[in-house]
Amino acid sequence: MDEQERYRTGMKIRREVLGDAHVDRAMAADSDFTAEFQAFLTRAAWGTIWARDGLPRHTRSLLTIVMLVALGHDEELKLHVRAARNNGVTPDEIKEALMQAAIYCGVPAANHAFALARPIIEEQSAESATAQPTTDAD
Repeated sequence: MDEQERYRTGMKIRREVLGDAHVDRAMAADSDFTAEFQAFLTRAAWGTIWARDGLPRHTRSLLTIVMLVALGHDEELKLHVRAARNNGVTPDEIKEALMQAAIYCGVPAANHAFALARPIIEEQSAESATAQPTTDAD
């Protein structure tokens, strides 16, 4: 795959995982200073690693969440907790990943991650509930 094809593949996966709104905001915020980094990120992270066949996106999402807990990268953690839903990750699976992180990354890190993830999970649950079709019980 050449660099342009890797970029196109990366952008497709990036949009599928993170959502168009996030990617559009990131691209709109691009500048002469950051454009090369954004292109590198799209090719390397999304067009190379996330494009590999060795793990399903579901697993990659859970791994990413736990690594972000370990590294204390709050904004990226929130982004990937939100995006995990696009990869079929359930709130219970996120909870289990954070429980695992408590042992291997430390209880304070997991406690902080639960605090960051909770409002996202609750917001997504509320959105899912309102998106469910209602039945008329008459």
